[in-house]
Amino acid sequence: MNPWILAARPKTLPAAIVPVWTGTVLAILSVPDIAWGLFFSTLLSCLCIQVATNLFNDAIDSQKGADTAARLGPVRATAAGLLPIRAVWTGALVFCVLAALLAWPILQARGWPLLAIGTVSLILAWAYTGGPFPLAYVGLGELFVILFFGFIAVGGSWFVQTGSFPDRTALLVGLQTGLLSSVLLAINNLRDVAEDATTGKRTLAVRFGQSFARLEIAVFCLLPGLLSLVQAWVTGEGEWALPALTLPLGVWLTRAVSLNPPGPKYNAYLALGALQMLLFAGFFTLAVFRLR
Repeated sequence: MNPWILAARPKTLPAAIVPVWTGTVLAILSVPDIAWGLFFSTLLSCLCIQVATNLFNDAIDSQKGADTAARLGPVRATAAGLLPIRAVWTGALVFCVLAALLAWPILQARGWPLLAIGTVSLILAWAYTGGPFPLAYVGLGELFVILFFGFIAVGGSWFVQTGSFPDRTALLVGLQTGLLSSVLLAINNLRDVAEDATTGKRTLAVRFGQSFARLEIAVFCLLPGLLSLVQAWVTGEGEWALPALTLPLGVWLTRAVSLNPPGPKYNAYLALGALQMLLFAGFFTLAVFRLR
């Protein structure tokens, strides 16, 4: 595989795609039509932020010695010597600039709230693993993902389309997509728990142990589908239950990580976690169009 593609980590990109899509689709219950130009501006900008985050992570983890020969996950381009650290840093900055340029149409359309969100997102793309208080190294990675790849990405996409701040349903969908995005991080952290414990990376799996990490994965996999069932029951609109069709895959993933020790198998579980996100987006889209 091309080392730049390796460093960009394409399997993580659903974490940027799904919240933008779900926030945009939900908006059609409130506006006549989707503003497709603004949608693509939002989506491409978020993808660039995701890639920049991954490139910063690749370079900074290598600098800190967090990616070692004992690594069980995919090869990291910088640590493996496939790309020089300086080039990866430059690549990350280029994607930050691209994210800002691609966001220009939505900044013109919606003003300062999107400027604030975009600025903070670009800073945290670096601060996730860099700076004096790297979130991934102190056990705040999952909170970061739920907040930015859940509430903010969904709510921001809703705001781009409607011009109004998120309603209760948009906040619920933000929580659901944030939890599903966190599945990827939690599986990654459980797989790497032994390596991270020796390199000073204090993830939640390192801090609280493997049993906690497995419970965390179960919650992230299952709660979004269960919340869809609750929403259908509360509103009396059965269509909202459609995303709960992802629950069998969530149960399978939960069982798989419970029965198998951390190892290379977890790389396949990551792909299935991304699939669960995409299926959720598909069933959610069907629900919204049936309600429209």
